[in-house]
Amino acid sequence: MDITAVETFLRVTALQLGLKILAAIAFWVVGRWIIVRVIALVKAAMDRKQLDPTLSKYLGTIINATLNIALVIGILGYFGVQTTSFAALLAGAGLAIGAAWSGLLGNFAAGAFMLVLRPFKVGDFVSVAGVTGTVHELGLFGTTLITPDNVMTLVGNGKVFGDTIQNFSALPLRRVDRTAQLSGAVDPAEASARLRDAVARIPNVMASPPPEVNLLDLNLLGPVLAVRPYCRPDHYWQVYFDTNEAIVRTGKEAGWPAPTPVSISRVQQLV
Repeated sequence: MDITAVETFLRVTALQLGLKILAAIAFWVVGRWIIVRVIALVKAAMDRKQLDPTLSKYLGTIINATLNIALVIGILGYFGVQTTSFAALLAGAGLAIGAAWSGLLGNFAAGAFMLVLRPFKVGDFVSVAGVTGTVHELGLFGTTLITPDNVMTLVGNGKVFGDTIQNFSALPLRRVDRTAQLSGAVDPAEASARLRDAVARIPNVMASPPPEVNLLDLNLLGPVLAVRPYCRPDHYWQVYFDTNEAIVRTGKEAGWPAPTPVSISRVQQLV
């Protein structure tokens, strides 16, 4: 065996392989840079058209995945791999993965349906699949929510689409529901008038429809009033807590006694 010829062959082969690896790395770096630029241009174009942020992020994810697959196929073709065979292999792998990961494909399909039906958009405050929070992103397979206690939560699109969806931001007004427990010695009609006036002065409470204060129930402590002001969805929590404060403040200013248990006969007399 000619050792010199073997060494020359290995040296030439290693050099060619090294050059191809370096070229593949260069192609990957340049290709990734081009992909990032293309996605940025597409996003800028969609922003100029003022498309919905949910649609922009969803399309951006699809374009990114498609271009990355095309880049990998191109690099494999440079190494001499038959891309047609690779495409067939990819299709076969896709079927196998689809059978094994049917849940992921279900999430993908659910995300596409949500994009068409648009039950919510980025920035909406929603309750989906038992999770309440602000929509941060609608991805290919899951919806990301930021809960009120500032926790990022990812919920599968299939679970979101297959469960009840409550969109608290969809309508222009939202009602705040609070209750005021009164003593049996307090006149409910007078208390209702006082609370209605106090709640109406809370910032961001709507004048139309006006706040509702009605006798909701009677129990062993006395009458229970339903206090229900209306506000815009983005003012909900401010009005919620201010209503609580208004109930306490009104009771102190009016000198209402603290609720204490009364007998059943007293409740029957109130009724």
